Amino acid sequence: MTGADVLIVGSGAAGLTAALNLADRFKVTVLAKGALNEGSTAWAQGGIAAVLEPGDTFENHVEDTMVAGAGLNDREIVEFVVENAPAAIERLQKLGVPFAQEGNALHLTREGGHSHRRIVHVDDATGWAVQEALQRAAEAHPNITLVPDQVAIDLATSRHEERYSGAGNVWGVYAVDRKSGHVNLYTARATILATGGAGRTYLFSTAPRGATGDGIAMAWRAGCRVSNMEMMQFHPTCLYNLDVKNFLITEAVRGEGGRLINPLNGHRFMVDYDPERLELAPRDVVARAIDAEIKRYGLDYVHLDISHQPADFVRGHFPNIYEKLIGLGIDMTVQPIPVVPAQHYTCGGIVVDRDGRTDLPGLYAAGECTESGLHGANRLASNSLLECFVFGEAAAQHIAAHWDALPPVPKIRPWDESRVADSDEEVVIKQNWTEIRRFMWNYVGIVRTTKRLQRAQHRIKMLTAEIEDYYGHFRVTPDLIELRNLLQTADLIVRSALHRHESRGLHYTLDWPETLETPVDTVLVP
Repeated sequence: MTGADVLIVGSGAAGLTAALNLADRFKVTVLAKGALNEGSTAWAQGGIAAVLEPGDTFENHVEDTMVAGAGLNDREIVEFVVENAPAAIERLQKLGVPFAQEGNALHLTREGGHSHRRIVHVDDATGWAVQEALQRAAEAHPNITLVPDQVAIDLATSRHEERYSGAGNVWGVYAVDRKSGHVNLYTARATILATGGAGRTYLFSTAPRGATGDGIAMAWRAGCRVSNMEMMQFHPTCLYNLDVKNFLITEAVRGEGGRLINPLNGHRFMVDYDPERLELAPRDVVARAIDAEIKRYGLDYVHLDISHQPADFVRGHFPNIYEKLIGLGIDMTVQPIPVVPAQHYTCGGIVVDRDGRTDLPGLYAAGECTESGLHGANRLASNSLLECFVFGEAAAQHIAAHWDALPPVPKIRPWDESRVADSDEEVVIKQNWTEIRRFMWNYVGIVRTTKRLQRAQHRIKMLTAEIEDYYGHFRVTPDLIELRNLLQTADLIVRSALHRHESRGLHYTLDWPETLETPVDTVLVP
């Protein structure tokens, strides 16, 4: 058993922000599922939204967020996050994040759904620069212990106490060590889940390999509510390439003038779907337009074309994308980029309040694994990293302010590793993983129907019995843990989608095409 004052599961923007805000006073342990920089933060290209341009206002940013979220957002939470954005940018600058400059000011770009230029960025690799700065600061702090290659299995709760208290507290997690294969117990008086989203529930996703909904599934099994899980965001422009998977073409390409073109007839088709906002419409609108165009004309992809801009401008703004595409034989300065939509962001998740608190005492959550009220039915571009910074800090502040009220950790039972044997049928895991991702893509994708959702639900029920039997009889492995969480997350997505009898934001169903007058969250209770 390894103890700390505060345990954080996840080493991305939310987790490391919380750790740095706690470490001057507390001993903090941060668990990473793989390498410390393998999470979604390092993959973020576009940037961070904040009101910094003359003429822009907090109210503008709030309204843009509410419009993108189709009114399902919590306005008080949106205001809270937006108003804290400039301070978050300032703190990142102090940590050494080299944001792009224009003269003596930050260079701001514009992305879909934004009424002003308000995206601070590090060229087209903002997430990597942020991850490096946060990780460097965390590694240098004597009170922060960073532990890679720890795959969390389940939360340690009051049910795992040697003398059951019945209080429902969370005392840490059980996690399997990738290298040794043994299960470790990590305990703490407060635990923060910063585990990212569930993009790998789908066949095509821009999310990293580890985005399997672990935190959401663990919190659900422990007794937390989840909300709006049907709101899975599909990024409109993922590179279409048979050899390279999951390479995102940032929204900023459209923000700087990129046009969506039908490759068959050369038509700029967004004029048919959203003639006022065109390519800068919110992501749900653009993704559905591309999906409709592909299905209508039998296309494999559409074109994103920014070749009308000066070549030096394109190379200067998108150096990493340019180099990646050149290596694939595509010169974006003179030819279009083939793109398709792909799952990109989990807008729903664990229900948290303004302080990052969940339903369980001692358990907090921040970032993509949560439903804070910020994103509503569709995340506004570049609000994701922002949420991580604001809620990572908010959770840390609440823990610090209420530390004396957190009870000491009782005696927790270790994981029983003698109860199961090794499996000689690992192929079962691979088969079920592929099946889940494929039927989620086909039945629970950009456009849905009740019949498709019911088909997905039927397959989930069959797989649940099979995977539970497998989990109960064989030693846990990282792949088995992820499979279990993928299936649990898929079930929550489908159940939530069947509960919503309207089309709103990212949830578009042919059986309920109208949007109800009053927005209502889809809340599932264990």
